[in-house]
Amino acid sequence: MIAFPAGVRVWIAGGVTDMRRGMNTLALQVQQGLGRDPHAGEIFCFRGRRGDLIKLLWYDGVGMSLYTKRLEAGKFIWPTSTSGAAVPISAAQLGYLHDHPCRCPSVSC
Repeated sequence: MIAFPAGVRVWIAGGVTDMRRGMNTLALQVQQGLGRDPHAGEIFCFRGRRGDLIKLLWYDGVGMSLYTKRLEAGKFIWPTSTSGAAVPISAAQLGYLHDHPCRCPSVSC
């Protein structure tokens, strides 16, 4: 996993994201959909409909980065909110989501 700075804020985008979106359209989604500044140094996480692909958008002060991880089997465990809004999590929780996906293809995550 990428080593992010200590104390960085992490946001999980609620709902389903079109995984064809790239860096610019995800940054626009952060601004318009989440009401956050994509250049503030926070990490924004997105998951597609199938649940086997996540994208992380992060501005490190020098440039925007887009990280992608696709699972060969299973799905990423993803928190949900009742309103569909962004869910704040800690960097440690992001590490857990990234490193410990649900690897049981028959289990609905």
